[in-house]
Amino acid sequence: MTGIVAPVGASEPVIRTIGVNKSYGANQVLHDIDVEVHEGEVVTLIGPSGSGKTTLLRTFNRLEDVSSGEILLDGKPLGQRLRGNGTYGEDSRALARDRQRIGFVFQHFNLFPHMTAAENVWHAPVRVKGEDRRESLENARRLLARVGLERQADQKPATLSGGQQQRVAIARALAMKPRLLLFDEPTSALDPEMTQEVLRTIQELAEEGVTMVIVTHEMDFARMVSDRVVMMEHGVVIETGTAEAVLGAPTHERTRAFIANLR
Repeated sequence: MTGIVAPVGASEPVIRTIGVNKSYGANQVLHDIDVEVHEGEVVTLIGPSGSGKTTLLRTFNRLEDVSSGEILLDGKPLGQRLRGNGTYGEDSRALARDRQRIGFVFQHFNLFPHMTAAENVWHAPVRVKGEDRRESLENARRLLARVGLERQADQKPATLSGGQQQRVAIARALAMKPRLLLFDEPTSALDPEMTQEVLRTIQELAEEGVTMVIVTHEMDFARMVSDRVVMMEHGVVIETGTAEAVLGAPTHERTRAFIANLR
């Protein structure tokens, strides 16, 4: 990805992949992926297990490096610095800076068990971005209230339900003021009641215009919250379009079969 000519033009997607391939040795798991996500858009990635959804999602903040292809954040190569000759090159500080602009909510919360909910939320803004601790704590409490957890701010993760822990993780991601928010199967570890808690929170974020990419098997939720749906199989995008089109009247037989098996 070095040596990419600096792009020109103001109207760029928040995140864009161009011809992205990913291999682990001889096993190629992503094949020439072209995806765009625009400001305020919610895009869901669907498909059977092993289709490459999570791998693709993880390339969006370089938790997974690509084997070939390009990833652009606001039109600029992710994790690269503009050189004097007008081309971009790999730069660790640029990657760290870009990652601060991309929030990631994991399947299994990844909260610090020795910290309270509020501490989990304000820790990164203070330690990573150098924000004022008092202001960050106030913002953490506001964000916890935003996800319905104002009364749990001083509790540690072990005292919270799974749904509450996932909402703390969402507040933690929002505390960094991300340009883009990524969700990897955010309800897969939750029971049905807790799932609804988390899905309501994500729906509220969508209504507020937060730019998101979500890997999910919750088709009713995907239908409700998505601006676009991307269907993947064997590391290939086989169908993409509005939620109404892909989930309501899919054109690809594998999409039809996948949706039918989830009913």
